[in-house]
This record gives sequence, structure tokens and C-alpha cells, in this order.
Amino acid sequence: MARKSRLFVLLAALLLAVTPAFSQNTAELLGYPSTAKLLILNADDFGMCHAENVATMDLLLNGNITSATAMPPTPWFKEAAQFAKEHPKLHIGVHSTFTSEWKFYKWGPVLGRSAVPSLVTPEGFFPDDTPWVEAKADPADVEKELRAQIEHARKLGLEPTHLDNHMGSLYGLVTGRDFLDVVFKICAEYGLPFRLPRHLSEQYLKTLPEDRVRKIEARTQALVQKGFVLPDYLLTVKHGKTYEETWNRYAAMFRALKPGVTELYMHVAVESPEIKAVTNAWRQRVWDYRVFKDPKTKALLDSLGVVLISYKPLQELQRQHIPPSR
Repeated sequence: MARKSRLFVLLAALLLAVTPAFSQNTAELLGYPSTAKLLILNADDFGMCHAENVATMDLLLNGNITSATAMPPTPWFKEAAQFAKEHPKLHIGVHSTFTSEWKFYKWGPVLGRSAVPSLVTPEGFFPDDTPWVEAKADPADVEKELRAQIEHARKLGLEPTHLDNHMGSLYGLVTGRDFLDVVFKICAEYGLPFRLPRHLSEQYLKTLPEDRVRKIEARTQALVQKGFVLPDYLLTVKHGKTYEETWNRYAAMFRALKPGVTELYMHVAVESPEIKAVTNAWRQRVWDYRVFKDPKTKALLDSLGVVLISYKPLQELQRQHIPPSR
């Protein structure tokens, strides 16, 4: 009997491996050839401050990037949401936020500190870092606040095309305690694809414990089988010491793109006293803005045959398999 049971498990695993939803990359699921290289250019932290908003809005309006994700708890979110409302054909998602990393520029839950007490520090703000969230957050509070952030965006006129997560606080990458069950429950309700790549980057394959890698890979397979549409790869740049070095690193990344759907996320800002007061890393954000304003960036992508898309096609395909309930 045990032998038959083991045989059944093996056959089930083989069937899972050849199921079209998982054997095809996401570009193929969207109707492209298996060799096609599709790229989502997403600006994170929309709404974080005015300097971020000015840069993000400019890049979106001029087609230099294809999407952005806005942070509902942050001070300049209302401006981002108003922009989204005025430009419904642009594709903007929600950058779910459970951390507040800057020393003097802080924010807390959309619901207020008393409604989700496990998410805030004694000062009443979100914590500075991801390990704090993984160790102390109550999943029930995470679910309430995540849903509230999406509803807050919608109330202000931002109908999100996708969902991602600021600083990766919900992924469990540090301690292994994640909140992805909550995330995908809500993604199913609202019909939102989520930033969880089907293939982990080399960095995570090298640094994460093997059991955690296996857990993430198993979960990703299961989600694809259920009909969630995920990007194949997720990238961000490691900035150089100068703008020129940073541009060259982006260029090298574009040349090394693999077939499938890749999301590249960046943080953009115009140079201003505000962004300089928020973060010592302001130069890198200004460089990111310059990279995607630079005509040679688009020219390089065109020469490589890279197809720029947003999360909208992923959302439309996912909703065919998992109709939203809200």
C-alpha cells in the first residue's frame, strides 16, 4: 500500500510539472512566443513625497516607464491618487506599506494605530524594518490594513492594476514568517496580480536557506496552478558610484534579460531640498529618473527587441481564471 501511495505522489508530481500553466512562461500565457522578452518598468514609492511624484508622473505621461505603485499611508499619496484618477489609462497599482524606514519622515496605518496595534511601534508609526514586521505583526491586522490600503486608494480614484509590497515586509525572506496567504486571499478578491516572481534571483538562491527556497518554489507553483498570473523574474539595479556607471549597469541588465515577463522596479525622484532631507540615497533616485528619461535607454531596449508592457495584461488574464469577488 505504501508503495502504491508513493507511486501516486510521483505521478501527481509529474502531471503537475507538465501542466501548461506552469510549463509555459508568463509571456506565453499572454500569447507571445516562448522566446519573447517582455519588460514591466515599475516605479515604486509613488506618493512617498512630492519629489517622487513629480518624477513618476513625468515618466508615466511620457511612456518612459509602464507602471507605478503608490503608497496609501504616505503623506503625498493623495496627489498620486488624484493623478491616477485623472489618467485612468495609465497603469498604477498599490505598494502595500507596513514599514516606515526614514528617520524623521514617518507614517503609520491607514486604519490608525489603535485599529491594528501589532503593526505599530510605541511611537505610533510603522517600524523601520522588515524583521520587525515578520516577528510581531498579527496576520489579522495585516489583512485589515492591507484591505484598508486598497480601499483607500479606490476611494480616492486609484483603481489598482496590481499589488506589491514596500521593502518586502510580507514575504518572510528574513525569518521565514510570511503573510502571503493573506496577500493572495486579497489579490483573489480584488483581481490583482502580485509581485512574486516565478523564479527566484541568483541572489536569493545563494543566500536563503534551502528549505525556504523549496517552500517559496512550491508555493509559486501552487499559485500558478490556481490561476494567479505572476512575472517570471524580478530585478532591480545595484547602483554604481556615478550616473554613467549606473546607466551601464541598467544596460547590462537589459542585455541579459531572459525570455518571459520580467519586472524591473526602481525608485525615481527629481532633485530637490525635500528628497535630500528625506534620504541620504537621494542621488540614486535622481539617477534612476535620469536613466529612464535618457533617450538612449529606450533606444537600447528597442534595439534588443524588448517588449514593454504593464501589469494590465497580467491582471486581465488572471481575472479570466479568478474572477474578483469585489
